[in-house]
Amino acid sequence: MAKKKETTVEDKLRALYDLQLIDSRVDEIRSVRGELPLEVEDLEDDVLGLKTRMDKLKTDVETVNFEITAKKNLIEESKTLIKKYAEQQKNVRNSREFNSLSKEVEFQELEIQLAEKNIKEFKVQIEQKKEIISQTKEKLSEREAHLKHKKSELDAILSETEKEEKALLKKSEEFEDKIEERLIKAYKRIRHNVKNGLAVVPIERGASGGSFFTIPPQVQVEIASRKKIITDEHSGRILVDPTLADEEQEKMQKLFKKI
Repeated sequence: MAKKKETTVEDKLRALYDLQLIDSRVDEIRSVRGELPLEVEDLEDDVLGLKTRMDKLKTDVETVNFEITAKKNLIEESKTLIKKYAEQQKNVRNSREFNSLSKEVEFQELEIQLAEKNIKEFKVQIEQKKEIISQTKEKLSEREAHLKHKKSELDAILSETEKEEKALLKKSEEFEDKIEERLIKAYKRIRHNVKNGLAVVPIERGASGGSFFTIPPQVQVEIASRKKIITDEHSGRILVDPTLADEEQEKMQKLFKKI
């Protein structure tokens, strides 16, 4: 990084306040978007989850249908064996062989009954899953419509503000580069710790901007002299005099119009 040239305290104060005005403008743009990006993200997760559930349910139905086909094949095999054993019974040599074949026939008949029972149960499962699929499909359709609407809202806001936000963020980086690292760290720390993101504020009606704590006249004189960087003892914010603030606001408004 190139070595920064020596600047006066006033230059630093102006640069800090300019940076604050740029970052505050970015905050305004982002507040317009509000919770929309998070809403869109949540809806996208919901849609993905419902689609995954639909796919699993459809796979489950396919698996159960496969089981039904297997049971139907088993029934046909059992019927073939029953027919075979019935033919063999006609040619048996004794009652023991006849009884043995009768037991085989009985076993295959039980196999058929069990398979038919399984098929009925599988069909009930399929109907239940199809009902859940229908409900999930309806819910998915609603979520997709809601997502489309929210994305449309977000896209409209982004199309209006994205270009400006990118340009402002670039300017923010440029202004940061003009300020020594120690001050930037302090600025960012203060900005992070205050609710409205205001780390540099002008004196308004004898108090720091947004505060009700009066600043002693002597301290106000020191701030106006722009000889050193002074912070508000209550909020920790960096203070600038109203005249400097007005001048920088006017300058930055012109810059914002060009972006």
